Amino acid sequence: MKIRPRVLPPGWYPGSAGETRRTIEGYLADEPAPRGRAVAGVAPHAGWTFSGRLALRVLLQFRRPVETVVVVGGHLPPSAGVLAAFEEGYETPLGVLAADLELLETISDHLSAPLREDRSPDNTVEIQLPFLKYLFPDTRALALRAAPSPAAEELGRAIRQGADSLGRSVAVLGSTDLTHYGSNYGFSPAGRGEEAVKWVKEVNDRAFIESLLEMDGPEALRRAGEEQSACSAGGAVAALAFARTYGIEKGRLVEYLTSYDIHPDESFVGYAGIVYEKGASH
Repeated sequence: MKIRPRVLPPGWYPGSAGETRRTIEGYLADEPAPRGRAVAGVAPHAGWTFSGRLALRVLLQFRRPVETVVVVGGHLPPSAGVLAAFEEGYETPLGVLAADLELLETISDHLSAPLREDRSPDNTVEIQLPFLKYLFPDTRALALRAAPSPAAEELGRAIRQGADSLGRSVAVLGSTDLTHYGSNYGFSPAGRGEEAVKWVKEVNDRAFIESLLEMDGPEALRRAGEEQSACSAGGAVAALAFARTYGIEKGRLVEYLTSYDIHPDESFVGYAGIVYEKGASH
């Protein structure tokens, strides 16, 4: 069995099974019982210290039972298309998370361009996998990355078509962080200090979040590209496109925060948790 190894060092998330369980259970102690209506969601992918609790809060809203959770990350240029991990499982501190390669093959049949193998280390998907292994221990997963282009929307629809053809219950998590602000990222259009934080929260991130809540994929891609308001918009757009196939018309914001709220610094990043729920009114 070919396993995709962990590449992120401890610090991004815990290194041992015991520490991973303790960290997750510490998060869960402050959370209400899961609602379990979401077919898709958007979660951040920074280190757990900054955004792990929020990513877990999104996954707690996912419907149960679910046979496969597809995680779609990014960090790709618009021309990159869709990349997929071809391994049979993914290493996590809690054990191997099995891959649903049958679903992957079926998804590929519904895409206009061939899937390319993802051979690059990347945090956007890996950071979510221990949460899946803990919350959905008998569920399989798929690790994909989507470019910030129309290919992301096509991927979301293809995941639904593949799931239906197999009679598989599937949920999709799109993984993206929002504005990367400050000298560390070469992006400081609103200066520094509190005014910069206010601009990121109330202008740049808010506009991108609204496009996700309104489920406007093209607008989300446009804003991310022109306004530098998301690093992996393709993942988020794939998730909302999948949700649209269920007739869902609006997302729900679970929480928004920035790394500045946790560790004030001249350079900081925005994080949003969003869910797309069947039978929900907003």
